[in-house]
Amino acid sequence: MNLQTSDRVLEASGAVVSGEVFALSAEVGLINPAMFGRRRPRHLVVDEGTGCDFDDVLDDFNPQASSQWDSLAHVGYARDMFYNGATAAEVAAGRRNTIDHWARRGIVGRGVVIDVEALYLGRDGVYDPGETTRVTVEDLEAARVAAGVEWRTGDVMILHTGFLGWYVDADQGVRDRYASPDMTALTSAGLDRGPTMLEYLWDAGLSAVVADNPGVEAMPFDAGQDAWPFGFLHHCLIGQLGMALGELWWLRDLAHVCRRDGRHETLLVSAPLHVAGGIGSPANAIALR
Repeated sequence: MNLQTSDRVLEASGAVVSGEVFALSAEVGLINPAMFGRRRPRHLVVDEGTGCDFDDVLDDFNPQASSQWDSLAHVGYARDMFYNGATAAEVAAGRRNTIDHWARRGIVGRGVVIDVEALYLGRDGVYDPGETTRVTVEDLEAARVAAGVEWRTGDVMILHTGFLGWYVDADQGVRDRYASPDMTALTSAGLDRGPTMLEYLWDAGLSAVVADNPGVEAMPFDAGQDAWPFGFLHHCLIGQLGMALGELWWLRDLAHVCRRDGRHETLLVSAPLHVAGGIGSPANAIALR
């Protein structure tokens, strides 16, 4: 996030040419049941009894149960090894890498829509974002070229796989399957893993990658000891490179408009929840074009 300097934010504002605004946060309770064994929040409207006064309360509110940010405290490179030398004790105490460091400033930069759903459908018309599709560096480059953009330092890759739109249209049996805490049993399209992908994302100068799938990278994950560190890309992206990750963002509307007019860059604005020691946050994100 240090790459999002004032000069780069000012340059990113040039992406706003039509005044269109797109909310990129899905409804809080849209993921039902919540994925990965998390709890779904319960919303209670409180009638204060005056006939003109209401409050509301969210119980069991997991900031990562819908469109979300992962802070640099979410996943380390290895046991007791978090980004920039932070320890597990420092993360648990809220002293290092937590979401409030981003929330104090907010997140603003150029977002570039990389529409791999359109890429795959354009190739042979057969694509299922709910199945394992590993988006390769070659795929990212093909989608970038199709978008007509060059990477700039500090950019946010907005990766549209089509997963969340597919999930919304799926039946309850499919949704129930994604509630499993066993991440090795779930499937989705997402980034490929390995040193080649890490090198590409680093050399692009990205401050963040946000996607509409459950983990940015393809599922199933392989977080086992034998696959470390490349079996679960989070270990390297967050724990080594210090790159922000956003998951389950609502990108369908934005991506479809980009397809229509051929403009794939946006001004991306997000205000993470200012929770001292927080591990994640709702996305609270807007794209302006």
